Amino acid sequence: MGLSTRPISAAIACVLVAGCASTSETYPSRTATEQLLIARAADRAVEGLKLPVPVGTKIFVDDAFFRAENATYAVSAIRNVLSEAGYSLANDRNSADAVFELRAGALSLEQMRRVVGLPPLAVPINENLNVVSIPELSLYSRRDRVGVAEFSGFLYDGRTGAPLGAVSPMIGEFRIRSHKVLMVISWGQQSVEPGEKEPSDSWTEF
Repeated sequence: MGLSTRPISAAIACVLVAGCASTSETYPSRTATEQLLIARAADRAVEGLKLPVPVGTKIFVDDAFFRAENATYAVSAIRNVLSEAGYSLANDRNSADAVFELRAGALSLEQMRRVVGLPPLAVPINENLNVVSIPELSLYSRRDRVGVAEFSGFLYDGRTGAPLGAVSPMIGEFRIRSHKVLMVISWGQQSVEPGEKEPSDSWTEF
């Protein structure tokens, strides 16, 4: 009898040990949808980029002063557009005919809500500034999430430092919109799908 129960006891022990195991996960500061909103805005900003130098000029893209979240994606998008436009890309300023110095005005997110009813509130309850959070109580709400990109730059001769011209600000937006009625019924675009270049219709613009 003792021998027949040993396999069962061993199996139960294994299950209990396995049940105690857990996996920890880390989460980035931006969701995938937020990252894609910014990336798509950057793609739109650089569409049709032209430089005030002849096509075929060898360009070094200087991103030393280009500081923003997703900056590397935006710089790569600029390099891609210049390459497709017929410019040559230099690996360093010494081998370039012109240096294109970039600067970022914005590369981030805007979030806007319209609420028919009461928005979320933080109400102080005592003199120690303790607060009670009251959730949204609305008949209707609309949420807009917008990726915004704005950057510009100028060109100069990498050897002499002589100016070669400036580039007008490059501006792009990518927006998704969602709606909610009675805090339960939702419709519209909730997220951005990978590879999506155009936002889907969100019923109506209001």
